[in-house]
Amino acid sequence: MHFDHPELDRRTLLRAGLGAATVAVVGTELALPNAAHAAPGADLDWIISCDEWAARPPSGALSVSAIPTNKIILHHMAFPNVTDHSEEHAKQLARDCQDLHMDGNGWSDTGQHFTVSRGGHVLEGRHGSLERLAAGDRQMIAAHCPGENGRAIGIENEGTYVTEAPPEDLLDGLVRLCTAVCRQYGLHAHDIFGHWDFRETQCPGATFYREFPAVRRRVFRKLGTRLGDVPARRWPDIWRFVGGPVVRVAQYLLTFRGYAVPVTGVFDAATVAAVQDWQARNGIPVDVDATLTAPTWETLAPELDQRDTGVPVVAAQFMLASKGWAEVTPTGEYDHATRSAVKDLQRLHGLPPTGKLSTTTWCALVGGVVRQSFHKH
Repeated sequence: MHFDHPELDRRTLLRAGLGAATVAVVGTELALPNAAHAAPGADLDWIISCDEWAARPPSGALSVSAIPTNKIILHHMAFPNVTDHSEEHAKQLARDCQDLHMDGNGWSDTGQHFTVSRGGHVLEGRHGSLERLAAGDRQMIAAHCPGENGRAIGIENEGTYVTEAPPEDLLDGLVRLCTAVCRQYGLHAHDIFGHWDFRETQCPGATFYREFPAVRRRVFRKLGTRLGDVPARRWPDIWRFVGGPVVRVAQYLLTFRGYAVPVTGVFDAATVAAVQDWQARNGIPVDVDATLTAPTWETLAPELDQRDTGVPVVAAQFMLASKGWAEVTPTGEYDHATRSAVKDLQRLHGLPPTGKLSTTTWCALVGGVVRQSFHKH
């Protein structure tokens, strides 16, 4: 980024509501405006900017999304779980991540918008992300999750959390950042998701993912949201530009409903056609991008209990196994291991542990957020 007045640091410009970065227009994406108007009272001085951690300049043009931001996606970095919680380590982490993304992945800059270190330090990732957060209108187009890079704020969390939980310092920093992002972009705690809700990946790690309901509750409380303002079910808005386990579950359910779709986790043309046909047949507005809207999910997913067998049970078992319930095997039999895992999932999300797959439990299972998870714990 280039500033016309080098004696002014980037944070001073942010506080003044000014910006001097130039970003190219790409396709229908907007150019970064010359002036960013910070939201009244926005205090973002605690976020370490690219300039402060000595980021390399981007190798190519960056751009601003033309569509509204509608969610936050959390990641783990799959980096070592270090014990150095210092700010200097956090800055080196940001540099190492940028080097990996630019030199290893061939990207023009850091892939995510923000990074949280194990010490709880919050850093800007992709250039322009802090300025856009201050403006609170549009986000930088990133590279953290294909299909969601123009409408989801990506947050990388230092460490690897497949079997180990993040430290409290990291969670504190993450909650603070998510709260700021929600305030600036008009989002809610129920708009926080994980990487594997949209792609085939082990990220953000099964153990970290179990912390998500608690993270959302903390953000919910900080935002002062009323429980009545939380939707009963906030399903993941899966569409034709994403993939992974959730898409595979949808394909299993479409197969159960009579559609000949391959169960691959790839949102292919057959899946698009099946989703749109299901919507048309059920009086649901047909989405041009085959988005699995809430009415689509709620008509597609059947309620299940221990008497049920077959493809929808396999779908549930597959998702449970992919999210860390290793004792569950996709057999199509609603066995004891499946019921136990469903009960554990329900407890995690504040639902009565019935062991039955209700519509609300399905929502939590496929990565959605349910109102009951925000009840006082």
